[in-house]
Amino acid sequence: MLIRILLKINANKDTLLSIFITTFSLVKMRDTTKHQGLRNQLANVLEAKGITDEQVLKAIRKIPRHLFIDSSFEAHAYQDKAFPIAAQQTISQPYTVAFQSQVLEILPNEKVLEIGTGSGYQTAVLLELEAEVYTIERQHELFKKTSLFLPKIGYKPKRFIFGDGYIGLKEQAPFDKIIVTAGAPFVPKALLAQLKVGGRLLIPVGDETQMMTLFIRKSVKEFEKHELGDFKFVPMLEKKN
Repeated sequence: MLIRILLKINANKDTLLSIFITTFSLVKMRDTTKHQGLRNQLANVLEAKGITDEQVLKAIRKIPRHLFIDSSFEAHAYQDKAFPIAAQQTISQPYTVAFQSQVLEILPNEKVLEIGTGSGYQTAVLLELEAEVYTIERQHELFKKTSLFLPKIGYKPKRFIFGDGYIGLKEQAPFDKIIVTAGAPFVPKALLAQLKVGGRLLIPVGDETQMMTLFIRKSVKEFEKHELGDFKFVPMLEKKN
């Protein structure tokens, strides 16, 4: 009899613990009307800065950016600023995310390769644009964290890959669009090779600051190059970490 009572108490403890953890998770991942209002304000700021693509602005208005950053920064999540995340990386400034997304001119169902998953915020924007997303992250800590987090809030890329962005993803090439979200010292030939004819590669190139550079593949051997202004990204590093 005593054993049954103890088992029942332990079972109740497990149930209460489960309820507590679930409740804590829901509180931590809350998204309120206040957050929605702040997202609307952010979209207006980006529009004033030159973002005109309605689908990109719609994504900015929808995605709960405060869930992608440390809770200590939550009050500032909808400012047009970058913030630190895990593994000494950053979540990009919303303008940068919107700018890159707009320049890529993504159409529904296009196959997109993202180099640098990071927090997953840019990934979420690509998914809101209805792209089929393959996303590569070299930092194992971020790869684990983001690949678990994104599906929890409803964002499911075609594949999460832990790997080296410099070599791309040859087995899934060619891609309609390729986006690089870290500053590369040079343009990897593998990424150019994995781009479909007519496709776009957008990559920030440089060391301290980077030139946002767009390559449009005109034929098997010909690329059209456009330089779109200076930006500042964390460095794009080789190999897995």
